[in-house]
Amino acid sequence: MDRPELGFLLSRLMREVMAREKPILDAAGLEMWDYAVLSALSESDAPTQAQLAATTGRDKTRLIGNLDRLEAQGMVEREPDPADRRNRIVSLTPAGSRILRSCRDAIGAMEAELLADLDPADRAAFERALTALADTER
Repeated sequence: MDRPELGFLLSRLMREVMAREKPILDAAGLEMWDYAVLSALSESDAPTQAQLAATTGRDKTRLIGNLDRLEAQGMVEREPDPADRRNRIVSLTPAGSRILRSCRDAIGAMEAELLADLDPADRAAFERALTALADTER
């Protein structure tokens, strides 16, 4: 093999991306998992906290701390499910949407800077390949 393994390369890239994202999220008062929760909720409300845990890949016992913090900051709401009062429907608030949009804009700018040295065609191919691989159910 003429190059390091994909796991090694992706790990290095992930560490760099996370290091560059951290100050953006810190400025918004978010942890990485908070951002993952807000991102998931931007797609749709979560009918249960357990489903949100499964969607984000966050352990459901640890997710509670994220939800408590996000709810205290006014970014998410947890309302009883009218069909089953034992469940809590988790949804993004307008404030949460604004914070998420601000973070996404800043992260987009950071990613553009990170990938600036790539030829535009290579960048587009890289982004398409990552998206295809990430969307593949294995």
